[in-house]
Amino acid sequence: MFFFSKKKEPVKLWFTTDIHCHVVPGVDDGSPDAGTSARLVQGLYDLGIRRIIATPHVTQATFENTPQTLASPIAELRKALADNAIDVDIRTTAEYRVDEFFEQQIANGTLMPYPDNYLLIENSFIQEPWNLEQLIFDLQVKGYKLIMAHPERYLYYHTRPQRYQELKQLGIDFQVNLLSLAGYYGKNEKRMAERLVEAGMVDFMGTDTHGFRHLECFGDYLSSREAERHARLLDGKIKNSIFD
Repeated sequence: MFFFSKKKEPVKLWFTTDIHCHVVPGVDDGSPDAGTSARLVQGLYDLGIRRIIATPHVTQATFENTPQTLASPIAELRKALADNAIDVDIRTTAEYRVDEFFEQQIANGTLMPYPDNYLLIENSFIQEPWNLEQLIFDLQVKGYKLIMAHPERYLYYHTRPQRYQELKQLGIDFQVNLLSLAGYYGKNEKRMAERLVEAGMVDFMGTDTHGFRHLECFGDYLSSREAERHARLLDGKIKNSIFD
C-alpha cells in the first residue's frame, strides 16, 4: 500500500519509529485480528515506519489488559508479520489510562514501560484526573519517565493553555498524534497540536493508528504542504529515535 504525492513519488513520514498505535489483535478498539494487524503494519511500513512500539489500551472495565493477557495476541501479531514477510521491528508497551486499574498495576508491579523506563499515560477525555500531579510525582520517584499521550485532544486544557506549560515543568513529555495534525479529530485539536509544535513542546510523535481509515487520512495529509511545514518545524525536535 503506497500513497503518492502529486509528483507520483512515495510519500514518507519524517520519523521511522511509531511509539503509539493499536495493532495488537483483539485486545482493544484497534485491530480485531492478526490478519488485519499485518495489513495495518504493512501500511505503516509503506509510509516509512520501520519500528513499532505497540500500545494497547489499558483502561478500567473496558480493556483491563495485563502482560499475561497480552502475551498470546502479541505472539500472534509477530507470527502474522513473519508469515507475510513484513520487516518491521515490533515491540510492545501500553497506553495507560489514569484510573484505579492503572493504580492497581503500579501497586502490583506489572507495568510494561518503554526502554529506559518511559511510560505512556492517557488522561480521561472528560476531565483531568484529580490526583494527576501526585501520581506524576510518585511514578517519577519510582524512576519512570512519563509521556502524556495526545495532550492536544484534552479539550479542557484548551480553555486554560497555561496548564500545558505547568505539566512540562513537572517533567512530562508530550506525544502528539499525527492524526491531530492531519485534522482528523477536528479543527480545535488540529490547532492545539499546531500550537504545541510551534511552541517547541512536542517531544514524541505517534500515529495512534487503529484502522485503515487512519492510513487513508495519513495518505491525504502527507501529500499536503501542511505536512511539509509540520515536518520542518519538528525536524530535530522529536525523540522517537531514542527507541531505535
